[in-house]
Amino acid sequence: MTDLTPSAGQRGAGLLGAQAAGPFDFHAYQAAAVRTASLVRADHPVIYPTLGLVNEAGEVAGKIKKIFRDRGGAITDADRASLAAELGDVLWYLSEICTRLDLRLEDVARGNIAKLADRASRGVIGGDGDDR
Repeated sequence: MTDLTPSAGQRGAGLLGAQAAGPFDFHAYQAAAVRTASLVRADHPVIYPTLGLVNEAGEVAGKIKKIFRDRGGAITDADRASLAAELGDVLWYLSEICTRLDLRLEDVARGNIAKLADRASRGVIGGDGDDR
């Protein structure tokens, strides 16, 4: 088994000025984190639907998680109906983002299928990176 314990040199002072071992000081963490933060202007019309999309996708993921955690993956008709409602919300927010970016949802869908077909034809459907 590989020893993953950091050496003294790896632990170093870092941003927090503390060793990795021992109790963690979250107050010090907040003070260090704020030194790397910056305010981001968020009054663009794409912000609300993007946050909505992530929220609704999280609700879909949560429902799926509970189906597998609590029932071993047995998906009922009631689950399908509930998931369909949440996926409809996902679709609405996706459509709204496309609208705000002056994109046609149809063009986004066609482009995605073309990209995936190209990757499949080259044998790179799996893996990482946008440009594979």
